[in-house]
Amino acid sequence: MEPATTQSADVDSHDVAGRPAALRLTGLHKEFGANVAVDHVDLVVPQGSFFGLVGPNGAGKTTSLSMAVGLLRPDAGDSKVFGVDVWTDPVEAKALMGVLPDGLSMPERLTGRELLTYIGELRRIDAGVLAGRVQELLDVMELGSAERTLVVDYSTGMRKKIGLATALLHGPRLLVLDEPFEAVDPVSAAALKSILNGFVAGGGSVVLSSHVMPLVEQLCDTVAIMARGQVVAAGPLDEVRGDTTLEQTFVRLVGGGEHTRKGLSWLAS
Repeated sequence: MEPATTQSADVDSHDVAGRPAALRLTGLHKEFGANVAVDHVDLVVPQGSFFGLVGPNGAGKTTSLSMAVGLLRPDAGDSKVFGVDVWTDPVEAKALMGVLPDGLSMPERLTGRELLTYIGELRRIDAGVLAGRVQELLDVMELGSAERTLVVDYSTGMRKKIGLATALLHGPRLLVLDEPFEAVDPVSAAALKSILNGFVAGGGSVVLSSHVMPLVEQLCDTVAIMARGQVVAAGPLDEVRGDTTLEQTFVRLVGGGEHTRKGLSWLAS
């Protein structure tokens, strides 16, 4: 079975119920000097989907997501969250989504509770509502035992969890997560997976960027493969991978690996 290819954003911008897509990218383009990082990308994330964006290092995943959520201005194209343009109506658009960027920077001389309270106050969440949400997030993320621990002293898994907590605090409808499981231990990873699956089961939508194919196959129902700044395949997981694994499809579409297959001459027996 051949992998699904990217379809027109105009055709797929709404689902069968006529609802706007959770995220719609149209003609996103970004250049850094002579390097084209993202080449006129069109992509549609259906509402209620767990969407995986995969690609090799340097494929343009992080740049695409940074433009999609309003962290990096595109040279061309637009991004819409539930029909709201991220760049012409950023306040409304950003209220609809929670974002966990790769390498998230946060105030590190605060405890987890202080950080969540600070973020909630910036978002003008009512004090009574905020206190309840902060406690619930700390409990769900299993960070209550680190009540007096500063974020600077958090492990990698704890930092990912508190970062996800900040993204969930205001009750978004869409989560955009860039490599949320990178360098996370299995126990923390299991907790994050459970939270994300619960979010989708409750009607939320998730976009997850990763280069770990088994993880994407485990979690996602819809995927897109990026290479050299372009989307080379997109659609339901089973259609994209066909009769093989996602990793095999990925390697076939992205190419490369010939030098690795040949091996290193001085290591040959």
